Amino acid sequence: MYLTILKWRLKDNHFLKKLYLRRLSLCVLCSLILSSCFSSHEPEEEISAASDESIKYSNNSYDSLRPLPQSLKLDAKRVVLGKILFHDTRLSKDNSTSCASCHSLEKGGTDNLARSIGINGAIGSINAPTVLNSGFNFVQFWDGRAVTLEEQVASPIHNMTEMGSNWQEIIKKLSSDKQLTRKFRHAYIGGLTSENIQDAIASYERALITPNSPFDKFLRGDLSAMNDEALEGYHLFKDYGCDSCHQGMNIGGNMYQRLGVMDDYFRDRGNVTNEDYGRFNVTGLESDKYKFKVPSLRNVALTAPYFHDGSAKTLHDAVTVMTRYQLGKPVNGKDINLLVAFLEGLTGELEASLK
Repeated sequence: MYLTILKWRLKDNHFLKKLYLRRLSLCVLCSLILSSCFSSHEPEEEISAASDESIKYSNNSYDSLRPLPQSLKLDAKRVVLGKILFHDTRLSKDNSTSCASCHSLEKGGTDNLARSIGINGAIGSINAPTVLNSGFNFVQFWDGRAVTLEEQVASPIHNMTEMGSNWQEIIKKLSSDKQLTRKFRHAYIGGLTSENIQDAIASYERALITPNSPFDKFLRGDLSAMNDEALEGYHLFKDYGCDSCHQGMNIGGNMYQRLGVMDDYFRDRGNVTNEDYGRFNVTGLESDKYKFKVPSLRNVALTAPYFHDGSAKTLHDAVTVMTRYQLGKPVNGKDINLLVAFLEGLTGELEASLK
């Protein structure tokens, strides 16, 4: 009806007629340009050679999950220096604890403890998250109180149940190490400073990426990289809606979510602590209570126990809890096993020189 009225008006209005024709031509031109762009996005021979399965899982079409990059461009001198500092116990007050004590690279970037152990045998209040691929997280810590890795470095150093030290003590100890101070001068104009210590450790942590997991290879086109069980688990991971929170390149780490969306996790677990308040401890907003940064699922098969409270001892336990409290869906044992098979395919490769 609208087109009929428009044509009727055009008969008696020469100006409108010219405007209409110009806009029509512009629309046609834009349509042709867009068509050309989309048709040239992928080489024609690659599309024709691809199987239905690879097109279905194409990262550019249906999937929000993306493979990790093979490498990153980082300052090599600072990464090497950061590696030394990451494993240096002199950063702790009693020279007993390093960053690697709670974030062991052999244990998936964690310590496989429900609560980490700091200086003087002090037991921490929360489960240590993995340091692997942490550079891809949008914030650091479970409650997101640090935006950058540089900012994150300072927290455990000053925490009295972790490393219990301060910059003045650390710089005094490190300044007596001539070889280390020489490395600082080569890497930084300012030499050995607290800011440069933070930057070096953060540079090293950014380098701790784990590409080439079976799932990454699959996303890049190797359809044989994942077995049938893992592929079925991947189907279920999306069908159940797990990827609504565990999304993007890090398969998590890019949003906050409440623990207990569909049922009251903390009521059932009991013994609520201050750490259970999550993001609320940073913002003071009631709406942020029990919200946490969604953890990355990369290398998750290596990082038990799970959740901020370390309450799930196995990956099967963690998946079972998630389906109940986050999805509110009854999931049978077979599907749990398939989901776990998919998650086991998220274990990547850490460059040997970084270990």
